Amino acid sequence: MVDVKAVALKKLAPSDLWVVVVGDGESKKWGQVARFVDSQCQGLIKTLMRDGDFSGKAGETLLIPKAVHSQALLLVGLGTPSSKSLERQRSYRQAAHTAAAALLKTRAQTATLFWPSEDHDDHFAYTQGRIITDALCRALYQVPTRKAQGKSKPTTLKRVHVAALENASLQALQAGIDLSLGTAAGIKTAKDLANLPGNVCTPSYLASEAQRLARQYRSIKTTVHDRRAIERLKMGAFLAVAQGSAQEPKLIVMEYHGSKRAKAPIVLVGKGITFDTGGISLKDPSAMDEMKFDMSGAATVIGTMQALAQLKADVNVVAVVPTCENMPDGKAVKPGDVVTAMSGLSIEILNTDAEGRLILCDALHFAKRFKPRALIDVATLTGACVVALGGPVSGLFSNNDELADELLEAGVRSGDLAWRMPIGEEYTEMLKSNFADLGNIGGREAGAVTAACFLWKFVDDIPWAHLDIAGSAWLGGAQKGSTGRPVSLLVDYLTLSQ
Repeated sequence: MVDVKAVALKKLAPSDLWVVVVGDGESKKWGQVARFVDSQCQGLIKTLMRDGDFSGKAGETLLIPKAVHSQALLLVGLGTPSSKSLERQRSYRQAAHTAAAALLKTRAQTATLFWPSEDHDDHFAYTQGRIITDALCRALYQVPTRKAQGKSKPTTLKRVHVAALENASLQALQAGIDLSLGTAAGIKTAKDLANLPGNVCTPSYLASEAQRLARQYRSIKTTVHDRRAIERLKMGAFLAVAQGSAQEPKLIVMEYHGSKRAKAPIVLVGKGITFDTGGISLKDPSAMDEMKFDMSGAATVIGTMQALAQLKADVNVVAVVPTCENMPDGKAVKPGDVVTAMSGLSIEILNTDAEGRLILCDALHFAKRFKPRALIDVATLTGACVVALGGPVSGLFSNNDELADELLEAGVRSGDLAWRMPIGEEYTEMLKSNFADLGNIGGREAGAVTAACFLWKFVDDIPWAHLDIAGSAWLGGAQKGSTGRPVSLLVDYLTLSQ
C-alpha cells in the first residue's frame, strides 16, 4: 500500500512529481497553496491559464516535464465546485480520481499533491484527506489475475505527500488520510474475495480467509461452524439452499473486540452465496458468470472487520456470514418445498433463486444470541433493487429511523451512498402462503421491498437495517469487477457514529 502523509508547505521533501489541482478560473482567486506552487515555478501556472493552455475544467490534465526544480508538474482540473455540499464533494472526488489515474501513468515513485484549501477549516481538511487517499488506493488496486503471463506489473508509486497549510489543518488532514488507509485495507480484501472465481472462492475458502484475519489481528476471533453444527442449530432454510451443492456450507462468526466499555455489539450479517445458478429456478445463462459476486455481502462484512482491526476502532462488532452455493443438483430444493427456519417459522420456497433471504433469515435469528444494539445485513439480494436504483446508491431498508439516518449520513460522509426504501405490513401481506407461515417471494411488484420485509420477520424489535447492494457491489462490461462497496459506508458508521 502507498505511504500517504500530510506535510506542511514549509517542510516539503523532494519528490519526482508535483501534482496541482486547480479550479476553473483559479488564477483570478488564488488560494495560499496555489500561490505557493505558482511562485515556485516562476508564475508558469498563471501563464498557462492566461494563454489558454490549461483551463482548470473538471477532468482536464496537463503534464509538464522538469517544470519545478527539475521535477515534473502535473496540473489537474477541478472545475467550479458547487456550493451545495453533496455536489461539491462529488467535484472533489472526481478531481481526486482524475489526479490519481494521471499520477500512476507517469510512473513516478514519489509525488507531492497540492490541493485547494479552505483556510482554517479542519473539517474540510479532514474530508479532503479521506477523498484523496480513497482515490489513490482505488487507483492502485489490481484485480487478482490468473492469466498465463503472470501477475500484473506492480505500480512504482511508493509515497505521496499531501501539502497542508498549518498545524491544525495538518492534523485534521492526516486523520482523514489515516481513516481512508485503514478502510482501504478492508476494501482490498472485499474486492479480492469477490473478484476470485467461484471455483476458488468457495465457502471453505471464505472461512479460511476469516481465520487468516484472526491470526493476523489479535483483536479478531473467528469461529467456523460446519454442516453438523448448522444442523444442530436447526437452520433449515440455510441448509435447504446448500443441499444441492457438493461444496460444504459454513457459518462464519468473526468477533472484533475494540472497546473495553461494557457495550452491546453491533452485528453485521453478510450474504455469502459463493456462486448462484438460481438452483432449479435456473437463471438466464447470459450473465451467470457474474453470480460469483453473489457473496459480495460476505466479502463486505469480512473486509469491514479487517478495516476495524487495522484502525483499532473503539467499538465491538460481530460479523455473521452464512455461506454456501446455490446449485441445481438432483438433491436440490424444489419450488413448492416447505422448510423450517431456525426461528421455527415455516417457509414455502416458491422460487429457488430467492435463496439469499433463506440463508440470511437463519443468520439473522442466530445473530440475536449476541444481544446486539443494532443488526445490519448486507446482501446482493434482488434484481428489483437494480431496476429501482441502478448502481450509484445502495438500497437501505430499516425498522428504525435513527439507525437509518446514521447509515445515510455515513454514506454521504464516505461517498458510498445509500437511499432509503420503504417497508411495511402492507408489503408483508404479499408473502402469505397457503402451505406455510411465509412464501419466499411476493410476486413481481415491489420485489426489493418484499425481500426486505421477509428478513424483517426474523429480527423482532432489534434496531435493524438491510442494505441491498445488488446494483452497487460490482461493475459489469469492460470494467467488470467488485467495487468493494459498502465497506466505506460501514466503517464510517462504525467508527464515527458510535
